[in-house]
Amino acid sequence: MSVMSLRVPDEIADTLARLSKATGRSKSFLAVDALREYLAREAWQIEEIQKALKEADEGDFATQEEVTAIADKWTANAR
Repeated sequence: MSVMSLRVPDEIADTLARLSKATGRSKSFLAVDALREYLAREAWQIEEIQKALKEADEGDFATQEEVTAIADKWTANAR
């Protein structure tokens, strides 16, 4: 396992300390857990963007009917 040192704003350090005390988990555990979740979400988002760009480059776009159906669905749900 690697060791990393970083500076965090006081408010983040305070929140981390409070959560650590409340949960009985170490600050390191909570920080790694939060970082793991963030990195997974960002990696997923980048992967989805890359897939969409590939589809666009291949000319794979939604038809007008598909766009209208989705717009109608969201408009109906907003009422």
